[in-house]
Amino acid sequence: MAEPRTRPSRRQVLAVGGALGLLSGGGLGLSGALAHRPAHTGGVLRSAGPGPEPYTVPLPVPPVLSPAAGRYEITQREASAEILPGTRTRLWTYNGTFPGPTIESRRGRTVRVVHRNELPVPTAVHLHGGRTPADSDGYPTDLNLPADWPREHHGAGHAMADPRAVTSRVTREYVFPNDQRATMLWYHDHRMDFTAPAIWRGLAGLHIVRDDVEDALDLPGGERELPLLLCDRSFDADGALRYPALDPALRDRPGVRGPYAAGVLGDVILVNGAPWPVHEADAARYRLRLLNGSNARHYDLEVVTDDGRRLDLVQVGSDQGLLAGPVTHTRLPIAPAERYDVVVDFGGLKPGTRVRLRNRLGSGRTREVLAFRIARQAKDASRIPRRLATDLPVWRRSQATAVREFAFRAGHMQHGRGWLIGGRAFDPGRTDVSTRLGAVEVWRFVADVHHPIHLHLVGFRVLSRGGGPPLPQDAGLKDTVSLRPGESAEIITRFDGYRGRYLFHCHNAEHEDMGMMANLEIT
Repeated sequence: MAEPRTRPSRRQVLAVGGALGLLSGGGLGLSGALAHRPAHTGGVLRSAGPGPEPYTVPLPVPPVLSPAAGRYEITQREASAEILPGTRTRLWTYNGTFPGPTIESRRGRTVRVVHRNELPVPTAVHLHGGRTPADSDGYPTDLNLPADWPREHHGAGHAMADPRAVTSRVTREYVFPNDQRATMLWYHDHRMDFTAPAIWRGLAGLHIVRDDVEDALDLPGGERELPLLLCDRSFDADGALRYPALDPALRDRPGVRGPYAAGVLGDVILVNGAPWPVHEADAARYRLRLLNGSNARHYDLEVVTDDGRRLDLVQVGSDQGLLAGPVTHTRLPIAPAERYDVVVDFGGLKPGTRVRLRNRLGSGRTREVLAFRIARQAKDASRIPRRLATDLPVWRRSQATAVREFAFRAGHMQHGRGWLIGGRAFDPGRTDVSTRLGAVEVWRFVADVHHPIHLHLVGFRVLSRGGGPPLPQDAGLKDTVSLRPGESAEIITRFDGYRGRYLFHCHNAEHEDMGMMANLEIT
């Protein structure tokens, strides 16, 4: 997998086709949804109760964390919260809330975050999209152990097999230089083999980087700038989270029950931890900073009024910050871990109008996401400039020192079947790709089913899809690209910033836990 290649081999193409046949034949015990509903790579986990009626719960906004003595302090702990009205749900949290508190930072100003682990299992924190030194990137075996965790027991034994793992006990400091463009990042647990259930239980939060370039624009701000973490969950009748883990304690045995091996899809849609919330809004422009924080669910978002009028989603930013110029969408697909920065104009709507953010890939109540109720007329000094950013990097194919290809597909692992990159399951002791600091490379990905592919440390540009041009939503600088079933894509990037060991992987969290990660060594 580490060797540069110039074009896909016949063997690689046949391997992807074989994986598709395996999936459609049910050889992995994967959900029948793979064959019949290809927009849903995963199995739906039904809740025991009906849940609340959509658009009855107010939209919460995660609190912004204040630093103490020049650093941010976050405690990872169990907490109880009212997610479904009238019931309490036990969660794993950052500082007792879901999502965790938002960190606001400035470009070029180093942020230090101290995490204290009071959970019953080890943790690792990854700042997704961050240009982060390797020792603060949250590598899956660089674990922060709870106080009573035996040092020789790391869960599934992987840290013991990784001679480079660096463990700590109870507290760990992460250093984020923020040497990057203004954008919305997110932080989440990245523990080896147990990322999916840890995120599902609540270990996710936002980190927003701001800079002078963004400040100089007249985009909507203040209360009209809304960070929105979209995710799905399932619940027992008593309000407890439901998840099909093979080991509910998340200590030793990773993985999920067979019907959910392609990904776990909840049937309750949460926004900022609230089910199908509603938000009172002015008749003005709003900046919606969207994150798909779901384990496996994809969304195809549209904004419509109750009388059927569709509003534009004007994209101004992507995973890694502002675009060169706005891109207008009537619908916007968003895969797990992708972020889109969009402006929606409610100007001209009468007070009392309801506007819904809907998911065209959902069915029943999973088609509903979030509602806005226009409460009042208001002045609006915001605008969307025709030119947004001039600092986007320019890389050319002629600069590339390597072209590499990777097939993301189902296949056989040592202990059964799972998800592979280039025919191999993740091994923390193996270097899959080695490149030099500053190298420009073109990478080609091929998928069997949906795979949102994420590179740590660097942003990239999408060059092509299936040999054709990128999609409209591929504009700008990204760190996650969503491949559709049977699709290929090319990206280009420069591996700069820091030396060390990083990852690239599928961000369907169940795929990731079941082997679909690889090591990238920058020397």
